[in-house]
Amino acid sequence: MNSIPLIDLKKQYESIKDEVDQAIQQVLCGCRFIMGPEVKEFEEAMAKYLDVKYAVGVASGTDALEVGLLSLGIGDGDEVITTPFTFIATTEAIVSTGAKPVFVDIDEKTYCLDCNLIEAKITKQTKAIMPVHLYGHPADMDKITALAEKHNLKVIEDCAQSLGAAFSGKKVGTIGNAGCLSFFPGKNLGCYGDGGMVVTNDEQAAQMARMLRQHGSNKKYYHAVNGFNSRLDTLQAAVLKIKLKYLDKWNDLRRKNAALYADLINKSAKKGSIIPAQVEPSVVHSFNYYTIRLQDRDAAQQRLKAAGIGSMIYYPLCLHQQEVYKDLGYKPGDFPKAEKAQNEVLSLPMFAELSAEQINEVVKVLVQ
Repeated sequence: MNSIPLIDLKKQYESIKDEVDQAIQQVLCGCRFIMGPEVKEFEEAMAKYLDVKYAVGVASGTDALEVGLLSLGIGDGDEVITTPFTFIATTEAIVSTGAKPVFVDIDEKTYCLDCNLIEAKITKQTKAIMPVHLYGHPADMDKITALAEKHNLKVIEDCAQSLGAAFSGKKVGTIGNAGCLSFFPGKNLGCYGDGGMVVTNDEQAAQMARMLRQHGSNKKYYHAVNGFNSRLDTLQAAVLKIKLKYLDKWNDLRRKNAALYADLINKSAKKGSIIPAQVEPSVVHSFNYYTIRLQDRDAAQQRLKAAGIGSMIYYPLCLHQQEVYKDLGYKPGDFPKAEKAQNEVLSLPMFAELSAEQINEVVKVLVQ
């Protein structure tokens, strides 16, 4: 069998090549490369897809997090409760606003915030909770929004890995005060470079996000706040508008692939040796990554590599153990479930075009 990549962007492109090429050509002919009409068209399409009032395109998922925080008034001296088991962009954005990340351990099944531990971390300085819907599994938004309402906190959802996922029938990104999306190429909805978006039903937050992304300006050369150069590129918006039409179909295929993975692992692996991805009954998972847990991870990853099968560890070192955050004062053992996960998780090939034959081959090598 040929090699099996972690993700196959070429197959996806080939399936929509004519539409994408035409959309790119249209931008090239129009020559409006910054804030061209395709940006607004994609923002409107995304707002309709998520059923939110406002969608503001920015230059990256990381920028979306920072702009989302700032647009809701998070800044110097504030505390934001989040997870230590995520990509560093989550906390980079918090720190960039002048706020401080405060970590809470994870739920070992979902890899999201353990909502039973959040309230104990709330102080007078706490201004927001930033749940991360990791791997595409939504956090428990009922508990998080209840806590936020009780303590008058904002909720900013990190949806970088979860576009199209849902919690109790509501799409992620629409449940808190703002949702932050990433269109990095490997995401469920990926562009051909960097891109991101802030989505919200809060008109004031949307207005602030639009100002922040364009040098703090609503009118050219007139600046109300200190902002950024963080505009979603017109070419990327054109590509994303085409891809958005296929997102639900692609996510359905990912869920089908995930179900096959789980079935094969449960049938062929020694009981307890490999734990497939878990899905809580209240959620619709988007499976940006298909992540398993296993004890002898290094040996399994070496077998996969030798067979030409891609895999990745998301993430090998929790944020509270990273050198950059040593000043926060955390130590090994502070978040045992997150630390256990970092030593056991392994993400397997996952994309809409992945075949049943390929999944069978992955599992066959995995359980040797």
